[in-house]
Amino acid sequence: MLINVLIGGEAGQGMDTLASLLEKTLHREGYAVFTSKDYMSRIRGGHNFILVRSGTETATSHDPDPDVIVALNRETAELHQDRLKPGGVILGDGDLQVSHPAFHSLPLARLAKEAGNPRVAGTGALGYLLKMLGLGTGVLKELLAGQFSGEVLAANLSILETCYSMGEVRYELPPGAPAGNLLLNGNEAVALGALAAGLDFYSAYPMTPSTGIMNVLAASRDKTGIVVEQAEDEIAAINMAIGASYGGARAMTGTSGGGFSLMVEALGLAGITETPVLVANVQRPGPATGFPTRTEQGDLSFVLTAAQGEFPRMVTSVRNPRHAFDTTFRALNLADKYQIPVILLSDQYVADVSRTTEPPDLADLEIERHLADPGEWTDREYRRYSTEYGPVSPRLVPGAAPGQVVVADSDEHTEEGHITESAEMRIRMTKKRMGKMKMLAGEMEEPLYEGPGEPETVLVGWGSMEGPLLEAREILGKKGYPVGVLVFGDLYPLPVRTLFRLRDMKVDFVGVEQNATGQLARLIRQETGIAMSGSILRFDGRQMCGQEIAERWLKEVKEQ
Repeated sequence: MLINVLIGGEAGQGMDTLASLLEKTLHREGYAVFTSKDYMSRIRGGHNFILVRSGTETATSHDPDPDVIVALNRETAELHQDRLKPGGVILGDGDLQVSHPAFHSLPLARLAKEAGNPRVAGTGALGYLLKMLGLGTGVLKELLAGQFSGEVLAANLSILETCYSMGEVRYELPPGAPAGNLLLNGNEAVALGALAAGLDFYSAYPMTPSTGIMNVLAASRDKTGIVVEQAEDEIAAINMAIGASYGGARAMTGTSGGGFSLMVEALGLAGITETPVLVANVQRPGPATGFPTRTEQGDLSFVLTAAQGEFPRMVTSVRNPRHAFDTTFRALNLADKYQIPVILLSDQYVADVSRTTEPPDLADLEIERHLADPGEWTDREYRRYSTEYGPVSPRLVPGAAPGQVVVADSDEHTEEGHITESAEMRIRMTKKRMGKMKMLAGEMEEPLYEGPGEPETVLVGWGSMEGPLLEAREILGKKGYPVGVLVFGDLYPLPVRTLFRLRDMKVDFVGVEQNATGQLARLIRQETGIAMSGSILRFDGRQMCGQEIAERWLKEVKEQ
């Protein structure tokens, strides 16, 4: 059983607080939670809403059709009432004058005033909602006590009890089963994965929707000892990270597409100096400012070749919070191992969605630092770009070995790191660097495949499309269409074994992406010759859900 609650209103009306209290209450009661956000680029005003989907089943995608609408203003009810599910309810203050027959008029403003604080009206709506769900108020009271105190807490508790007593049970959820899971969004998971991987230094300029990564890391400084630097711009941010990495720190930076554009030249610096660095690009629609608070998968083609010239890089993407944790951890290890820049693609949807997540087993994680032992260089000359060891040269931290100098330069260089104009040396260094790609290809993880052993149709996506695609497969399966789903995490070098296996079965591949040109489909065709037989694309800044994918496949692909 899943209940879908929409909380909507203007920016500044406290939606984030209400949604956070609701999802945490449901999580602690033992229910699976999936919370998605739709918000405008405004501090005040506009229309924003949050969907909290929860129950005894595990949701992997949002559902645009709510069972309950908590309307903090009239506009919310008017905009979403047509999507209300049969038997659904709209909750709001009577002063909103909503004429819909499903509207439950509550005297929230009056009760909040009587409680001594007009800002606690939303807590009253939560109390009424909890009664409708057949849940008690104990967990919510604990959460309120952890967030407020004194007269503010007393006002919240007062209106909570009053409104709870006014409600009636309508959607009685089966008892929850607390399982020790975490409630994480994608940005939080990236930050925690970086900390688990031994991150020493993070620099960034705040840019929606990537800022949450920096916020989590900055909040952890006292406990972890890492350095977090808010740079003056994205150019400085990536150069700081490269400098920290050159000095031996495990370093990372994060941004969105516009900031990544500014980082491009420095990305090439990391490539030619063979300096490991992790760059998180949490995508939003472009070009230019685009939609600052919306979602898209529009940067894949860009990051594959960003910066002039040719140098090795890895491009990977995150599919959900747990995958984000694991992928960030692994990306930092691989950047270190192959001395390359690694680009981690996320997007606003996966960054902001918070969901019930199985905690990682930290005992299974191994931080891999690939730094040369200073003791090995006491009696012989150190050459930073020596070709004696193949594509990956020993990496010595500057100052670690007495008498040894670690030279790095943005020009083409000799094995010692000195500038050169030699054509022969240029060929040798290029082959050395590009030789890492073959080694890196062996590290790439195959995409997730879910579906029948011999499918006729496979829906192909990447990153945040995982959850919606899995739900679409479930919906189509119930309708008698046993489609398969293939979702890529690692993107470049492209893992191809599963693709070739499915191609040999003569399946129809259908690309499903949040962009206008089918960028993964183009990459797959470029690398393998495999072409999609159809596509389902969306690029209005709003995420496709499983229901939409299923409906569009039936209408736009299956019936054609």
